[in-house]
Amino acid sequence: MVASGGLLGYDLVSPACSRPAERIEPHRPASQPMAWIVYILECADGSLYTGITNDLPRRMRLHTNGNGAKYTRRRGPFTVRYTESLESKGAALQREAAIKALDRSAKVALLSRP
Repeated sequence: MVASGGLLGYDLVSPACSRPAERIEPHRPASQPMAWIVYILECADGSLYTGITNDLPRRMRLHTNGNGAKYTRRRGPFTVRYTESLESKGAALQREAAIKALDRSAKVALLSRP
């Protein structure tokens, strides 16, 4: 059983769980805008995965531990091939959708950009 500490900004894990939950940081004040990152990973099998996050190191740990996206399970190790920073979650979601709509050759061309 997982008890959520929603207002406290973290999750508590009961002894029944085999590993502790990732700590969820409390909301940032409005004076510190949160940047959203659209990223493309290259998986060990050569496939590409596109996602968004506001904390890339944390998200990479989740992917590496098998707790990220279902697609990336058993496809590691991963290489971050592309990142793009956006000001809002909505903008990041739109950019992610646009990238996912590209065919593989267009995504590879995007990875080649300086």
